[in-house]
Amino acid sequence: MINTTALVLIDMQNDFIHSSGAYARGGATSEYISSLPALLKPVANTIRETGGWIVSTHFTLVSGKNREPFISEHLQELRPFLSKGDFLSGSFGHDLIDELAPSDLFVEKVAYSAFYMSRLDWLLKQAGITNLIFGGIVTNGGVASTVRDAHVHGYQNTVLSDGCAAFDQSVHEVAIKDLKTVANIKTCSELIDSLGG
Repeated sequence: MINTTALVLIDMQNDFIHSSGAYARGGATSEYISSLPALLKPVANTIRETGGWIVSTHFTLVSGKNREPFISEHLQELRPFLSKGDFLSGSFGHDLIDELAPSDLFVEKVAYSAFYMSRLDWLLKQAGITNLIFGGIVTNGGVASTVRDAHVHGYQNTVLSDGCAAFDQSVHEVAIKDLKTVANIKTCSELIDSLGG
C-alpha cells in the first residue's frame, strides 16, 4: 500500500542556507535558519524509513533576455543583492541542501506559495499523498502561504514548530500561532515519536 505522508521541505536551498549561497553573500543570514538542517535531518530520515515521501520546493528566479532574472519589485527592495545566476534552475544555489537530499518530488516555485502556478497539487495527487508535514523557510512567508493553500486543497497538514524558521524569532512565533487554525503543530521530536522513530 502506498504511503500517503510527505515531508514538504520549503525552500531549503543552497542559495538561502549554504555559506557560499546568494543570501550569505548578501549578508542575509539567521541563526534560526542555520539551525534547521540539523533539526530536519532526523525527521527526513524517519519519513524515509517509514516509507513516506520527501518533497522539496525550490524558489526560482526565471531568466529572461540575456539570462537576466525576473525579480518581483517587493523582492528587489527586500534583497537588492540578488543577481544573475541566483536561484537559477539547475544551479548549485537552486538545489536542496546536501543534509536533506535527495527528495522524491521536486517542485519549482515563483512565489511564496508552492501551490501558485506550479505542479505541486498534481504531483501530490499522482503520488496518492494526502498528509503533509511542513518544515523550512520562512515561517511567515513560503511556509505559511503553502500551508494555507494546502488547507484549501483539502490536505491534512502538520507544521513543525521548530522545523521552520524566520529571520526574526518573534515573527516566527506569531506565524506558528496563526497556523494553528489550519494545521496541527508539532515539534520535530514529537513528530518522530508519533511515527515510531
